[in-house]
Amino acid sequence: MGELRWRVGVDRETCIGSGICAATAPNHFTLDADRSRPLAELVEPDDVVIDAAESCPVEAIAVSDASTGERLAPEE
Repeated sequence: MGELRWRVGVDRETCIGSGICAATAPNHFTLDADRSRPLAELVEPDDVVIDAAESCPVEAIAVSDASTGERLAPEE
């Protein structure tokens, strides 16, 4: 059985560059050209990534289980 990983994505069209994600999870997000981007598409599970996705004011961040595609955040 493979190691659990999360897939992290940012919709750069939706992102407004508030920087909340980078402040909440600086090891996972950075601002690039006034838009957020994940430092890695696949990450080990870390609650701070969920916190960052849930804190995004425009819900531009999506976190899902990399093996199943199940959406983990933000909650729908």
